[in-house]
Formats: sequence, structure tokens, C-alpha cells
Amino acid sequence: MEFGFLSVIPPIIAMTIAVLYKKVSLALLLGILTGNLLLCNWNVFHAVTSTVDGILSVAASVGNLKIFIFTSLMGAFVILATASGGVDGFVEYLTEQNKKIKNKKQAMLLGYLIGIIIFIDGLLSIMFTGVVTRPITDKYKVSREKLAYICDSTSAPINAIIPLNSWGAMLMGLIGTQIASGIISGDPMELLIKSLPFQLYSVVSILFVLFYIVTEKDWGPMKKAEERVIKTGKLYDDGVTPLMSDDLSEDEKLENIKPNKNYMLIPLLVLVGVTFVGLLITGSGNISKGDGTTSILYSIIITLIVMFMYYKKENIMTTKQFNTFVTKGIGNMLSLVMLLVLAFTIGNAISSLGTGKYLASLVEGKISGAFGPAIVFIIGSIMGFSTGTSWGTFAIMMPIAIPMAVSMNSNILISIGAVVSGGIFGDHCSPLSDTTILSSMSAGTDLYSHFKTQIPYALLSGAISLVLYIVFGLIM
Repeated sequence: MEFGFLSVIPPIIAMTIAVLYKKVSLALLLGILTGNLLLCNWNVFHAVTSTVDGILSVAASVGNLKIFIFTSLMGAFVILATASGGVDGFVEYLTEQNKKIKNKKQAMLLGYLIGIIIFIDGLLSIMFTGVVTRPITDKYKVSREKLAYICDSTSAPINAIIPLNSWGAMLMGLIGTQIASGIISGDPMELLIKSLPFQLYSVVSILFVLFYIVTEKDWGPMKKAEERVIKTGKLYDDGVTPLMSDDLSEDEKLENIKPNKNYMLIPLLVLVGVTFVGLLITGSGNISKGDGTTSILYSIIITLIVMFMYYKKENIMTTKQFNTFVTKGIGNMLSLVMLLVLAFTIGNAISSLGTGKYLASLVEGKISGAFGPAIVFIIGSIMGFSTGTSWGTFAIMMPIAIPMAVSMNSNILISIGAVVSGGIFGDHCSPLSDTTILSSMSAGTDLYSHFKTQIPYALLSGAISLVLYIVFGLIM
């Protein structure tokens, strides 16, 4: 059954409620219920049943469970690194002992560089950047909203531009399918590499993040957030409850602990190192074909085991204390995991409604070839925004965009780049996106604060990218 325009109603309802009332969980739940009402032909009883079944199905999925468990265990990692004195030691080392980070700008550049370097997995990039950088940016009064923007706007773009990861494997697979179907010819890897310069939103986004850091010329809601920190010292707005608490109560703090950077750095090195090894193993020696989700799950488990043995050896916490911190860290992440469950569930409902295919059908075969890449970018953006997933957008749009480009005589490479850019841009603008949620958590703020401060920046980058797609489409 085709739902046409009705298929866009659930994401519209979810995003409207999220923006107006700042109740993201409620917004997602109502969006899921509306989608199931459509799927169940407005039978309320069946829609409620399908909503519950959908949530349970997402929660029970092995792939999703790996993400949920990793996210929960990252909460344990963060609280252990804090309680052990590792975070304080790291901050002290960079700011007081070696004077490597001397001001606000350098603190933000640290986060930017980490986001660029960790290109092996978007989820790991977001988590790693937030965990490592947050104590430094807090010290130099960088708003949590600005840190969330840095985490979010470097992770997906750099993963797409340097495709030596699961992103590259997926995109090559989508392009390879079109080659196998005889629609285009060539080598998937070669076509993907040649299309990288045309991932214009990714390039513009990464450059703009650097621009805002270096010049500190913020504007819009982000400027207000930065001014708040400078004037009041408040890292986030009054009434905001961070998705992950980074404070320890007095009875939870360890006594007589001397700050030591190694208590955080060694576990971090283990986390990244084991992830690399996991990607090599699951990819049979090829990192780009490795299973990122499985790799980061096992890496955090092994890291926590290493932390237990290391902290016991250093005699800084007992087994009971270690277990207490792990339990508290996991507990801190439950609200975030629930948000992820709902985000994935609404994504499934929207997919079942065929929202993405409907949006793409609005322009297929109806436009000039010169404007093909720009239209692909627009539709991909709307799709990514509506569904909250860049990968889902890639999967839907690539089989549509490449045949469109062939039939309209548009440039194939620019069209491929437009698909990737559109998916990432829409994902950056969407409160339904898992990366938006995780960036909020990693930076220590709430989802709405991150969404409202990032979206003006993303829209500007998107507008510039659209103009460039029109220009490239006309001249190439």
C-alpha cells in the first residue's frame, strides 16, 4: 500500500512536538504511534500493539543491542575515568604541567583534531571527542552546545570523506549494485574516490567548524550559549538536564587520590587500539570491511576489564567501588538508550510507510540534468531530516540518484557526492538522528539545546553546498 503525502506526517508530528514542547521522548512516541495508525488503517488497538511490538523488536535486535550496550558501558567508562582522577590528571597535564592547552581556542581545536583523527567509526568519534575534550573545554568556559556541535559536525563528514571504514564499504556496495545492474560501468572504489571532492556538505561543514573555532565568531543561538558561559559560567542553560551526568556526589568520590593522566589515557588507548584490531578481525584483514558496531562493543568490554585490573594494581579503588561506579555509569545512560530505541523505532515506521521513496518520486524524471545533483541533494536532505538516518538515506537514494543521473545526463560523480552530502546534512538537522542524540550525550547537554544551536550552522553549510551543486551541475 502506498501512503503518499500521508507518509510524511509522522516525522512532521515528531519534530514539531520536539521543537515546540522540548519533550523528545514523547514526540518520538507520538510519531511512532501516528505511523502505526496509518499502517494499521487507523485501527487504534492494532496501532498501539504494533507500537509496542516495534519498540520491543528494536530493543531485541542484536545489532541494536550492541549499540545500546556500548552506549551504556561508555557511561561506566566516563565515571571510572573521572572517579580515578584520570580526567583531572589529563586536564592538569595539558593546562598546567606542559601548557599545551592555554586558552579556549586551543581547547576547541583539541576536540576538532580528535574528531578528524578518529575516522574509523562515527559513533566512536563522537564518544571519544566528547569524553576527552569535555573537561578541557569546561575549564576554558566553552559551552556544552559548542562542544556537541564540534563532535557532531566532524564525525559523519570525516567518516564519509575518508572512507577507510564501514561507511566506505557500504557506499561501495551501493555503487557496486548499480554497476552489477548495468546502469553504470566502472570500479566501485574508483567511482567512490573520484566522488569524494563532491561531498560538498561534508567539506563545507568541516571547514566551517574550524572557522568558528579559530575566529570565535559565533552567531544565533550558539552565540547566546557562548555568551552565557562567559557571563555566568553556566555550561548549559538553567533547567537543562544533561543526557549523561558528569558529576560525582561527595559520598562517591574516592579519597586521597592523586590525579594521574594515565588513569584515563591508557584506557583510551586500549579503547581505540582494540577497535582497530576488531575492525581488522571482523573485516578479515580489511579495516574498511570490518564490523564497526561489534568492534566498538568488544573494545569497551575489554577496556573496562583493563581498567579494573589497572586500578586494582594501582590500588586506587576496591572491587566494590569499581562495581558501584560501573552500575552508576550504566544507570546514567538509561534515558539516552531509551531515546535511541525510540529513534530507531520511528525510523523503522517511516521506512515501512515509504516516506523516502515518496519524497524521491516527487522529482524523479521531472527536472533538467544540470540541476540533477542539486535536486538529489535537496531530496536526500529532506529524507535524512525526516528519517534521522544518513545511512538509510544513502540506501534509498543511491539506487534512485544514479539511474536519474544517467537518464538526465547528469554528472554521475557529483550525483553520488550529492547523495552522501544530502544524507549527512539532513541527519545533522534532525532531532530524530542517533548521532544528534549521542553528540548531546557525549558533550554533556540535552538534545534540544544541541539541536537548536547546531541547526542554523548546518542550514548555512547546506545552503552553500546547494549553490555549489548548482554551479558544478551547470559547468560539468
